[in-house]
Amino acid sequence: MKTANGFQIIEMFEQFSPKQYAMEGDPIGLHVGQLNKPVTKVMIALDVLEKVVDEAIECGVELIIAHHPLIYRPLKKIDTTVAGGRIIEKLIKHDIAVYAAHTNLDVAKGGVNDLLADALQLQDIEVLIPTHETALKKLVVYVPKADEQKIREALGKAGAGAVGNYSYCSFSGEGTGRFLPGEGSEPAIGSLGKLEAVAEVRVETIFPENIEKKVLSAMIKAHPYEEVAYDIYKLENKGESLGLGKIGVLAEEMSLEQFSEHVKQTLDVDKVRVVGDLHSPIKKVAVLGGDGNKYFTTAKFKGADVYVTGDMYYHTAHDAMMIGLNIVDPGHNVEKVMKKGVARILKEMCHERNLDVEFIPSEINTDPFRFI
Repeated sequence: MKTANGFQIIEMFEQFSPKQYAMEGDPIGLHVGQLNKPVTKVMIALDVLEKVVDEAIECGVELIIAHHPLIYRPLKKIDTTVAGGRIIEKLIKHDIAVYAAHTNLDVAKGGVNDLLADALQLQDIEVLIPTHETALKKLVVYVPKADEQKIREALGKAGAGAVGNYSYCSFSGEGTGRFLPGEGSEPAIGSLGKLEAVAEVRVETIFPENIEKKVLSAMIKAHPYEEVAYDIYKLENKGESLGLGKIGVLAEEMSLEQFSEHVKQTLDVDKVRVVGDLHSPIKKVAVLGGDGNKYFTTAKFKGADVYVTGDMYYHTAHDAMMIGLNIVDPGHNVEKVMKKGVARILKEMCHERNLDVEFIPSEINTDPFRFI
C-alpha cells in the first residue's frame, strides 16, 4: 500500500464534504499545522479539547479532523498557561494538524444529519432545510467496443450514473474512431504513422460535480488508450437537494414517551429533555444535529410530529408547545455519531486508492453536561 500525505486525505474528505456546503462565515478548513507531510494516522473528533489532543498524542496521530472548529472566533493571544493555549502548544509541538468541517459536514450526503436519521431508523428520508442543489455534469467518452463494459462498470463504481433510486445509468452508441499515432506514442491499437480506424462506443453518463476528479480518475484508469478522448458538459438538470436536517417516518408509530426511549437508545444518551404530551402519537420525525432552535417552525410546517435537536431554549420550547410540536432534546453532543461515520467513509476511500492510513474515532467524551 502507498503512503498518503495530509493534502490527499483532505482532498478525499472534501469530495465527500465540500467546503462550499458550509454556511457563510463558518470557520472551516485547516486551523493548526500543515498538510504537506506524510499521514499514517488520522483521529476523527467531535471537539478538540485538551484531553482529545492528549489522546491524539498517545495514539501517534498526525492529523485531527474535527466537526466543531477549534478556533471559532479570532484569537487575541495564545496563553499557554490556560487550556486553550496549551491545546495549540501541544498540537504544534507534536506536529499534529487540525482540520475542521462544521456545517459542510452537517449538509453533506452521509454527514452528521444523515447519520442521525439512520441511527433513529427513519425511512423515506428528505432534507429538512434545503441549502444546496448539486450541480450535474455529463461525461461522454469514446472507447473500443471490447472495453465498453469495463468503462461503464468503472464509472458506475465511482458514483457516476446515479439518477434518483437508480445507479450505473448510462447510454451507448456505436461508431468509428480514427487516429494517427505519432512519434513517441505507444498506441494500444494501431501502428506508428498509420491512420487507424477502430470500432468504438460512445458512452454517456452523468455525475454530481463534486465527484468529478474521482469519476475521471476511474475512467482513465480503466481506459485502454494512452490518450483518452472525452467531453464534459455542464447540465441544467436539477441535481440532488442537500441541506440542514432530515425528516422521515418511523416504521411503526410510537408514543412520545416510547420515542424518547428510542432516542436514548439509538443515540447513546442517558437522558433527554422532552416537550409535549408523552401520550402523543409519533410517526413523522424531523432531526437536526446541534442547535436547531431557529428551524422548529420548518419542522412543524413539513408535518413532523416531533423535532429532535439540541440546545433547545426555554422560550422556544414554549413556542413549540403553542404550535403543537413535540420536542426531544438529546443534547448537542449526539453529533458524536460523526466520529465513527466519518472514519468509516474515509477508510473506504483510502482502501479504494490503496493508501495506508488508519482512522481512529476519538474515545474521549466531550459532553460538558452531566445529569445528577
